[in-house]
Amino acid sequence: MKKPRHVSETPATAWLKAHGVPFVGHAYDYVEHGGTAESARQLGWDEHTVVKTLVMQTEAGAPLVVLMHGDRQVATQALARAVGVKRIEPCPPEVAQRHSGYLVGGTSPFGLKKTLPIWVQRSVLDLPQILINGGKRGWLVQMAPAVLTDVLGARAVDCAQ
Repeated sequence: MKKPRHVSETPATAWLKAHGVPFVGHAYDYVEHGGTAESARQLGWDEHTVVKTLVMQTEAGAPLVVLMHGDRQVATQALARAVGVKRIEPCPPEVAQRHSGYLVGGTSPFGLKKTLPIWVQRSVLDLPQILINGGKRGWLVQMAPAVLTDVLGARAVDCAQ
């Protein structure tokens, strides 16, 4: 059996601790472009319960974060309607990194470099537990999904496709 790796504290885990949020860390071997399918496979979780953190922007370039099931995509038109803008698209990786302070593949909604509006797919909140990035590639944290709305302040939206 493989010995679990130690992961040093990240801005995300520091934020969670500062806000009294209980979580369990799960390290896995990061695979470039492996996404949530790879982390779910390695950790033995259903990909639907692995939540991805996506940094997106409006047509005016205003950044926002969307939290989505790992096995679903964001319906950008539905999200744009909910947010009240004409268009939303993913940020280029270097722009996402500037806004979040995290490398793409290690982006967490916790401990962001800038305060950004955060939206969460409503059905994520119905899950008993989720895995979400802990602020580093190869590091997910397990928690109750209510943390996303109750502590982080994410707003629920229906934008999955």
